[in-house]
Order: sequence, then structure tokens, then C-alpha cells
Amino acid sequence: MLKRYLLAPGPTPVPPEVLLRMAMPIVHHRAPDFIPIFEEAKEGLKWLYQTKTDVLILCSTGTGGMVGAVNNFFSPGDKVLTINGGKFGERWTEICRAYGLEVREIAVEWGYAVRPEQVEEAMKKEPDIKGVFVQASETSTGVYHDVQSLAEVVGRYEDTLFVVDAISGLVAHDLRTDEWGIDVMIAGSQKGLMLPPGLAFVSVSEKAWQRAERSRCPRYYFDFLKERKKQRDNQTNFTSAVSLIIGLNETLRLLKKEGLEAVFQRHARLANATREAMRALGLELFAKESPSNAVTAVEAPEGIDGQKIYKVLRESYGVTAAGGQGKARGKIFRIAHLGYTDTFDIVVAVSALEMTLKGLGYPVQLGKAVAVVEELLMKEVQ
Repeated sequence: MLKRYLLAPGPTPVPPEVLLRMAMPIVHHRAPDFIPIFEEAKEGLKWLYQTKTDVLILCSTGTGGMVGAVNNFFSPGDKVLTINGGKFGERWTEICRAYGLEVREIAVEWGYAVRPEQVEEAMKKEPDIKGVFVQASETSTGVYHDVQSLAEVVGRYEDTLFVVDAISGLVAHDLRTDEWGIDVMIAGSQKGLMLPPGLAFVSVSEKAWQRAERSRCPRYYFDFLKERKKQRDNQTNFTSAVSLIIGLNETLRLLKKEGLEAVFQRHARLANATREAMRALGLELFAKESPSNAVTAVEAPEGIDGQKIYKVLRESYGVTAAGGQGKARGKIFRIAHLGYTDTFDIVVAVSALEMTLKGLGYPVQLGKAVAVVEELLMKEVQ
């Protein structure tokens, strides 16, 4: 028997309390019984997003939320700026072009974060840019973009919306929607929120709602004005993902019990321990600056295929991590520390990696990296 450990950056493990809650008998999404369930979810998301604005709940993956962030607030021909520093930065560009937006792109070398001055330079050159799109945590590279500093730059332009993909960043990082002036921020259920895939969440500022009134992009399913109206009555415009929303309330209760600051600190501790373990193994982090607390991307040793590392971890040791995507495929592997993870998830992952690398011919002193993790994380409980 091979016990399975899920340490991928999505889907992430689901707590047993949440699974049990979702196993309760189904509730009809138009019945009165569902109204308090939905209302609790809305208020919980406002707490997590640190916002007083609407946070829409959509039955879709996070990419659906990204699509909605484009076709609800912009019109064909609008000039926008996308930050392309990885596979999901590419996705912003692709979605914007699919809806006829005129895209300006800042190409950031994979493994690096965009510099706020790059965005400022682009905005000064073309102040008629209507929107700036960025990832908080670029999942494909393990890089965190400085959302706060970017928000300060974009906030100087009254007619420009700041749109953040926080699909893997929310929960792992302290993202202050209102305080920083984030106009639209997207998250997904299967990451830090510890749920199965199927829900997207989108916060919308009043500035963005005013833009939605003027948007001329085609939309039907992802019509945020209709959703806003319906969700204020604790309904969704189309069929609600009832069981997932019930589970969402349970995950939010768990997060509230832990405390928002403690949640961020936990992710930072686990991320730091993982990074230090990789260094103890003589491995290079793919993120050369500003590493994400959601996932650690690691360069594969010379002569060893990163996809092979990912495969052996899964097939021989039951640890599902992640390989590289796009042009990083085969060059890196990724270990997540996101959502329902703790000290011993990281110990297991690092131990399995040591055995995997040794089996693939890389010189490893077994237990060296595990000891680093134990020393770092043991300090936190003493």
C-alpha cells in the first residue's frame, strides 16, 4: 500500500471536517435554507479579502474568474497592460486578446518579479491604459509580485483598474484589498481555501463597478452586474455549487479560528523551511527574488529531468508535487505549502525528495535536509 500525500499547488488537501460538512444532504439553491449559508459565505470572504466591497462567488475554476475580470470591466479596443512573468501571466495576455483588448505586455524573465518602476514607466508612456493585470503569486515560477507597491503605482491613475490574480496568493500572503486599492482580485477554491476545484471568488471595488456599467465586451454566464444583483439577495444568477459553498463556510471557520495573521505566519514558516531544505541539498531556487509563500519552485540538478523527479516522488513515494510548466517543463519541480499543510507535510516532502534524488544518482546525505526542516520548524513550537 502506498499512502498518498498531496503537495501540489492545486488542488490542495481538504480538511476532514470540510469533507464531512460537504457530505451532508444537499440543499436546493433556491430554497430558504440556502440563504443563511450563502450569506455566511459572503461575509466570510469579505473577512478573508480584508474588504468591505462585494466578493462574488462563481461556479467555475479560477480561470473563469479571470475571464470575468476582463469581459466585465473592459471594452474591445481598450488599452491594457499585462505582466507576463510565467505561465499564468501569459494567460492574462491571452484572455485580454481573446476579448479584443489592445495589450501592452511587460515581459519579465521567469524566476524574477516585476519591478514597480517598470509599470510606472509603461503608465507614464501611455497614461490611457485602462487596466493593469498581474499575478500575486505566479504559480508556475514560485515568484511573488509586490502587489502593494504595484497598487501604489496604478492608484495614481484615476481611470486605470488594478486587477490581481490571487488564485494561489490569497491565504498564503497578506493581501489587503481595500487598504492597498486593489480593484478586482480573483481567487479559487482549490488553493489556500482548502476545497475541491469548482469555485472562483472575485472582489470588485466601486471604481470597477462604475466601469462595468460601460463595458461593451460580450458576456452571458460571467455577467457580474447580474451576479451582484442576485447575490445581494443571497442567490447566484445560475445554479449554485451548493456543497462547495457549504464546505467554504467550514474552511472559513477553520481559518478564523486560527486567525488571519497566524495563517500568514504559518505559510511563511513552511515556505522558509522548504527553501532552506532545498539549499541544504545544494539545489537552486527557481525564484531568484521574492519567492512565494504558496509554492517553492526548484531547479532540477544538472542531468536530471525535473519531470522525472516529479514522477518518482509520486509513483515511488506517494508524494504528489508538481513539475514545470511551459518553457520550465523538465527544468524545475515544485513543492507547495499551501492551505491545509503543516510541519509534517513538509518533513514528508523533503524526506521523499532526498530519497528520490539519491535514487536518481544525485549525491545526497540522507536526513540532512530533513534535519534543517525539523530545526527550523521545531523552534516555532517551543
